Amino acid sequence: MDNKDKFVFGNQNYKLIILGFAITLVGFFLMIGGGSEDPTQFDGDRLFSTVRITISPLLVIGGYGVVLYGIMKKRKAK
Repeated sequence: MDNKDKFVFGNQNYKLIILGFAITLVGFFLMIGGGSEDPTQFDGDRLFSTVRITISPLLVIGGYGVVLYGIMKKRKAK
């Protein structure tokens, strides 16, 4: 029994989990902001932009999907 058999996941699984985590973080960072410096001003175009409303949630869900795939993927048999 060598060291590779002690790990639950293989190399590719860890890479997929890290990639999914990074995609999820990018999605959350794209949702940040949109507020105004002046509380009396409302800028609906910045607050309800396509990136914040559509693209970033899709990235978050896609990132979760990649993480789930990385967890569920079986290691290659030797």
